[in-house]
Amino acid sequence: MKILVINNDLMERTVIQQVLQVNGHEIVLADNSDAAWKLLHSEEIRFVIADRIGTDIDEQGFIRRVRDARPPYYIYILLITQKVQESDVTTPRTGADDYLRKPIVPVELKSRVNIGERILSLGDRLVQAKDTLDHTAMLDNLTGALNQNAFVNLARGELERARRNQSSLSLIAFHADNFKAIVDQHGRSVGNDVLTLIAQGIREKSRPYDGLGRYEGDTFILILPGVVGAEAENVAGRILKGIAHTKITLLDAPELKVDLSVGIVSSGRITASTEIEALMNNTREALALAKRAGDNQIYTIYV
Repeated sequence: MKILVINNDLMERTVIQQVLQVNGHEIVLADNSDAAWKLLHSEEIRFVIADRIGTDIDEQGFIRRVRDARPPYYIYILLITQKVQESDVTTPRTGADDYLRKPIVPVELKSRVNIGERILSLGDRLVQAKDTLDHTAMLDNLTGALNQNAFVNLARGELERARRNQSSLSLIAFHADNFKAIVDQHGRSVGNDVLTLIAQGIREKSRPYDGLGRYEGDTFILILPGVVGAEAENVAGRILKGIAHTKITLLDAPELKVDLSVGIVSSGRITASTEIEALMNNTREALALAKRAGDNQIYTIYV
């Protein structure tokens, strides 16, 4: 771990360097808060050991400055001092994470650094766990597509971006018309395979930044920023063709064929009055009209 040491006392520096280097840490030295601040901005430093007595960190409000900057990762600060002040406890935002009394005892310094390392590691794991939970909460567990809430939030964001840029936007809904019959005949497990196949087929024929959501049980919606009209229909056609040519092989039954209906809503220019709820309703209407036309049909509504 890279540790920034703010200290002007040659003897203390030597003790700190010896203790830290024996434990495999990389030491970066600074004489004052300005030099330390530059190092924090230029290098990824997670741990700071600062001497309160022989430097200007109190006068310059160094700890408050670090906290107010809100760096992308937490910076642990161990303060070397003669005594802990009342303000260190009552105003934690300006205080250090831990304190080490002078004179420095090597074994105590080693212990404090080890504690700080464990706290940083625990914090990193908690952040990672939260990110994983947040990401998981956005996805449909079966297909990996966005769930309904996450997709609507994404669609709102894409709508606002299209509104600002005065650009086009299309949504394509895909519905497995024979899904219920497949589940009734072959069971839920095969039905799940069908849904996974549809999601995979849509991803393979769309752009990486097009958003895919599982809007309802057997309905998926794809949002296409910057796409309008015939181009959206071409995308839908490629997806429809790809899925129609994919067969699901069963052990004791003929290969399954998935029939889809596709509804498209396409807007050449998003205006101030355009709302995502209206576009979603238009998409469902287009999907219903495609279903009436028969299996594997595409219907487009222009708004």
